[in-house]
Amino acid sequence: MTAAIETMISKLATWLSRHSIDILRISLGLVFVAFGTLKFFPGVSPAEALSVATLERLSMGMLSGYTAQAVIAGLEVFIGLTLVTGRLLKTGLVVMAGALAGFFAPYALFFTDLFPGAPTLEAQYIFKDIVLAAAALVIGARALGARLVPARAAL
Repeated sequence: MTAAIETMISKLATWLSRHSIDILRISLGLVFVAFGTLKFFPGVSPAEALSVATLERLSMGMLSGYTAQAVIAGLEVFIGLTLVTGRLLKTGLVVMAGALAGFFAPYALFFTDLFPGAPTLEAQYIFKDIVLAAAALVIGARALGARLVPARAAL
């Protein structure tokens, strides 16, 4: 490679090591705010029925209907705002850990409904949460002090 290309790659790696996790944190926060906000409006979220049924089961009926939906919406918006702003980030990440467990709970609670043969659209909707969980792990590592450094700087 030419020296100019190597310099560009080095500068890009340095920029990415400084900013990529913050970009990931903010974009993940925007996803949580967007999906949480939808849940404040009955009938708008495509996951409303499944999320309410899940929280009803997990709370043993103590939360149901719109109350369950509002709790989920509030938690998701809170998580999103902590990610977007970086304030109360560790608290938001702890809440997110619980929320992610709840996101995957329908697989255990409603498996036959989600997989009557081929996976339903709702089953696929939940499956994408694996990416959200992986992003949360990276953001959590950074919040606990881990750093991403370019390979050349690490040597």
